[in-house]
Amino acid sequence: MGSLYLNNLTDDQRKELEKKLHAAQHGNCFICEKPIDLMLHADAIDIDHVEPIKGGGKDDPSNFAITHSSCNRSKQASDLRVARVLARFSAIRDKVAPENRGPNLGDILSHYGGAVHELRLIRKDASVQLSFPELGRNDIVQIPLYRDELSGMEYFFAKLPIEYLYHDVRINPRAVGGSLNGLVEEFHKKRPQLHVALAWVELKDGQAKTKLYVFDGQHKATAQVLLGTKELPVRVFVNPNLDVMLATNTNAGTTLRQVAFNKSVQRHLGSALFIDRVERYRKDRGLPSDAENFSEKDLTNHFKGEWREMRRYVLDVVRDDITHNPDNKLKDFIDFGGKGKERPFSYSTVEKTFYSFFIYGDVLDSPLNYRIDEGENPRELEKVQILRLMNMIAEKLYVGQFDPALGTARVENRLQKGEDIPEPHLRAYRLAKEEILYAWLRFVAQIVQNYFITTGKPIKEEKLFQYRFPEPLWENIETFIENLGALPLWVNRDLSATVFGGRQNSDYWQTIFESGKSPQGQQVLATPINLMQMIQRN
Repeated sequence: MGSLYLNNLTDDQRKELEKKLHAAQHGNCFICEKPIDLMLHADAIDIDHVEPIKGGGKDDPSNFAITHSSCNRSKQASDLRVARVLARFSAIRDKVAPENRGPNLGDILSHYGGAVHELRLIRKDASVQLSFPELGRNDIVQIPLYRDELSGMEYFFAKLPIEYLYHDVRINPRAVGGSLNGLVEEFHKKRPQLHVALAWVELKDGQAKTKLYVFDGQHKATAQVLLGTKELPVRVFVNPNLDVMLATNTNAGTTLRQVAFNKSVQRHLGSALFIDRVERYRKDRGLPSDAENFSEKDLTNHFKGEWREMRRYVLDVVRDDITHNPDNKLKDFIDFGGKGKERPFSYSTVEKTFYSFFIYGDVLDSPLNYRIDEGENPRELEKVQILRLMNMIAEKLYVGQFDPALGTARVENRLQKGEDIPEPHLRAYRLAKEEILYAWLRFVAQIVQNYFITTGKPIKEEKLFQYRFPEPLWENIETFIENLGALPLWVNRDLSATVFGGRQNSDYWQTIFESGKSPQGQQVLATPINLMQMIQRN
């Protein structure tokens, strides 16, 4: 809503108001809190209501603030106080972005002075006693212990300073996102939270210091910390079964769908659950803590009541190890949240193509350490070779060619409107479309199969990447990728309104690759794809 007060000011009166607000704000933008220079930023400065008029704010100088125009126009909330809080969160998000992840509660706590002290805590009969001497609070607080009737786990309720709170990234690896803006606005309007964060501690006899880990309720906790809360109410489980906690949190985001886990997070949790099952198997069988002389099938047989879950955990380990390998160059081009418009691949697409095609989908009966020292362990070889393929594709088609600033939003529409999209970016974007990637990655599998057939090596197609690829085969794959990327259709702007104009399926593209024409008869390729020619260097 506009301001009658501002509209009635003369130019000189407005400049004077700008100077007063600039001084009151110590020369900083109210939203981003970075400097405003009244000369350098002239004509790029806004004066706006701190509290919107429609929310009860006054239309006078007591309710005005000065901001960069760009900050005000891109603000995430109409109330400037909320916009400033969300801008602080955006700054934290930008700080962790180079790590290819979103911020979690741990990042928020660290930024605001939390997660620095171990909790002073001892058990006293049916209660716990705690104190906060690091904060100069030496009083001993006694809190009753309760027992959960269903799980049998003990817990207590407490209001704890953020200096003693840590985030459990293992049980809850999710990033903070989605609902945060709404929560910040709710809490800012003095509406109380209705969910208490959940945490756990390990208490040992004769030990009074322990870390307290928050594993649930991180969005609400984050919103409160961003708004300046220094103490949070927490339900704390004492010496819980962490395996049960991990399974509970996983089920909340999968089978129960109580939490919006994306697939990448689900795989990470599944990987953690697999590691837990391995440790439990060793303990149950009296094996050394580093023993690996048992198979994926042995684990599945041992945990008979959850054999379906075990199979998924096995595959989750493989997927998670490839996805988050620090040497994975394609990772920078994968959108893990599924809603972004800056990166060409969605994580879901990666699962449906690379992982679906090339990871063996059943448990192995060979020991986990089978031929590990020789570099011929089937699972490790599978991971290494899929990673090499992804890196090869990244180097040939994406690194230095796909521009995140241009992104993926309405690329074909922008082309049709005459926008100049660089050819390398257009090629990378089109080759990453799920239905197209699905079709051409199948050719990579065929190239591998054909190589082994011509060399006389018997293989099982479903275990394709568990056989070591000789260097000549890698050269064939590399040449195919180069020749595929050089096909004119990927940069043909005239195809934008037809074959690239809408979402097709993989069969549509298979027809184009096989015949050179679309199912509607439109000529797309000069000649059909010939794999023997595609692995020959020009």
